[in-house]
Amino acid sequence: MNPSEEFLEQGISQQNLRKASCMTVATLAYQSLGVVYGDLSTSPLYVYKTTFSGKLSLHENDEEIYGVFSFIFWTFTLIALFKYTLIVMSADDNGEGGTFALYSLLCRHARLSILPNQQATDEKLSAYATHGSVETWQSSALKSFFEKHPRFRTGLFILVLLGTCMAIGDGVLTPTISVLSAVSGVRLKITALHENYVVLISCVIIVGLFSLQHHGTNRVAFMFAPIVTAWLLCISSIGIYNIFRWNPHIFHALSPVYMLKFLKRTGIEGWISLGGVVLSITGVETMFADLGHFSSLSIRVAFSFLVYPCLVLAYMGEAAFLSKHHKDIQRSFYKAIPEAVFWPVFIVATFAAVVGSQAVISATFSIISQCCALNCFPFVKIIHTSSKIYGQIYIPEVNWILMCLCLAVTIGLRDTNMMGHAYGLAVTTVMFVTTCLMALVMIIVWKQRIAIAVAFLVIFGSMELLYISASVYKIPEGGWIPLALSFIFMAIMYIWNYGTTKKHEFDVENKVSMNRIVCLGPSLGMVRVPGIGLIYTNLVSGVPAVFGHFVTNLPAFHQVLVFVCVKSIQVPYISEKDRLMISRVGPKEYCMFRCIVRYGYKDLQQENYDFENRLVSGIVQFVEAEEDTTLKTTFISSCGREVGNMDIEKFDAQNQDHSFTNSKSSDILETKIWKGHGGGAPLKDESLHILRAKESGVAFILGHSYAKAKKSSSIVKKFAINVVYSFLSKNCREPDVVLNVPHTSLLEVGMIYHV
Repeated sequence: MNPSEEFLEQGISQQNLRKASCMTVATLAYQSLGVVYGDLSTSPLYVYKTTFSGKLSLHENDEEIYGVFSFIFWTFTLIALFKYTLIVMSADDNGEGGTFALYSLLCRHARLSILPNQQATDEKLSAYATHGSVETWQSSALKSFFEKHPRFRTGLFILVLLGTCMAIGDGVLTPTISVLSAVSGVRLKITALHENYVVLISCVIIVGLFSLQHHGTNRVAFMFAPIVTAWLLCISSIGIYNIFRWNPHIFHALSPVYMLKFLKRTGIEGWISLGGVVLSITGVETMFADLGHFSSLSIRVAFSFLVYPCLVLAYMGEAAFLSKHHKDIQRSFYKAIPEAVFWPVFIVATFAAVVGSQAVISATFSIISQCCALNCFPFVKIIHTSSKIYGQIYIPEVNWILMCLCLAVTIGLRDTNMMGHAYGLAVTTVMFVTTCLMALVMIIVWKQRIAIAVAFLVIFGSMELLYISASVYKIPEGGWIPLALSFIFMAIMYIWNYGTTKKHEFDVENKVSMNRIVCLGPSLGMVRVPGIGLIYTNLVSGVPAVFGHFVTNLPAFHQVLVFVCVKSIQVPYISEKDRLMISRVGPKEYCMFRCIVRYGYKDLQQENYDFENRLVSGIVQFVEAEEDTTLKTTFISSCGREVGNMDIEKFDAQNQDHSFTNSKSSDILETKIWKGHGGGAPLKDESLHILRAKESGVAFILGHSYAKAKKSSSIVKKFAINVVYSFLSKNCREPDVVLNVPHTSLLEVGMIYHV
């Protein structure tokens, strides 16, 4: 039954349903103003100022001003309106947007996954669905190309990391340039105010902004949308005033002819100045990245009907003012404000700058969280700041690192022009990465003709490369900042991913045979002790080396043994009913199970997630639901001989087909249910055995691995593994803390693996 039929059965007419849908879209569109458009709407504070810095400031003719506005208008229209609003936002991953969403789509459709432990059962998840239009020869050829050339898969992964790291750099630069640009306007009224005081006030605001992050955006979110709305209405009204007051003919600059005239007259200075023009579209990537918090329709409505026209009027009005006040180019925004409303607009501008910074900081937290899920960043503490709004998080370590970097940039540069050069390079790089990924999505996912993807790549990619080239020229004047930050973050992400991948390869290569352990039992004096043992491993099949190491040194293990694998899947979210996947390891008399705990790349592991009870509940449900007629395979006790040529690992592999997904959210750990009271059937003997083991206690066995580079490795690899990866491993959040393991029940097994 579709939603409309359901509403009709409840007595709600189709007309009222449409009204409710329109109201929902309008509400989401209004809410998105405070979260999505804070950064984009504050761009008029510094666009013209940065564009006309340097030698271009010597050009004071109207045609140069017309040309810059024409560039701003067409850049804003083509990239923000057409590329992102109409095309890119259609490439969502189950409602989620951003660089990782595009990469996730490609990984599922073209087998590009960088995550280990991916299974065929993962593809049965509804969010993993890859069915769609019929496969084309272009998409098949491109998939084959990536399969045959692993280096290009690695190159694509590095490209995604580059875009991600530039987005993190955006989180450093947005608060600095937005706050400093807003506060610097006070010097127009208080001329005696020294620059140091402006920097000091900006630093105080930045410190206050980051100090409030632990409260979460939900507590002040109700203020964000009204502030951004008031800001947009203010700048658009001032823009209309300036158009009629100073130059009603400014609309002629909408003609793209003025762009050609501008480049012809200004030459290389005009080309370099395009690094300032691109600042007009800072924040458009946020529209796509924050797609999961709203809907594509609501974001499109808000941008098309309010944000776009308001910003165009603001830029047009400022150009009209500049055409009559050439000497005020470096102070054009605040100079263009009528005297009577200066202070109210100044206050709203400061609040809008804070709101814009807040949105980018929250996005940075989300990016880091996704990187952790994809094994691209060390584990950090993630705190949920809202029990009602899913996805609002706070990461203390990242928060304070960002604050220190923002203060360093603010105090070190002090100049919004230099910050603008750095900001432009970061923004254009992220956009170009999105363009490249979108071209691949068009061919592989959407099954479009290669000509359409090439046209998209050429049209938008050439524009972005033009702006990147202009920003690259400004690397000595501030553009080096995002490059340095990106290099540091990329090095951390790549080394961490490389180290964790090698660790998984080591675990796969050093799996032990359960038959061998069982056969060694008599000679080792191995016994089964009461309780449940949870052995955490990276493997989805087989027995990990850490278990063999454990029983060799301590020849005893629990009467119920569960191999627990916590893994990520390249889908955004996984429902609770699909979270646990349970199967049996070996024959029934061994009483050993495997539990695979699955998370999406935007799922957050709950620290209060009552995992023990849920796991035991799932195992009991698995045992109760298991068919009475199991595989009739007998194992004899003599070492080295298996009846029917089937060892335990093959048995484990076959049992993957009989895995059980815990789909019940109710707590089965009610004694009356166990004993069959209240109308339930009595539990099986094995279920009662598991429950008695649970009462005896649960022990958590974790491997504590240390990575070392081989002696034959190069100096670079030795430095990366023995120094960088080792430092990150020792200073990141420990696995027992991430998994919320009680210290009183924790056993750690140390191992060294060489890479």
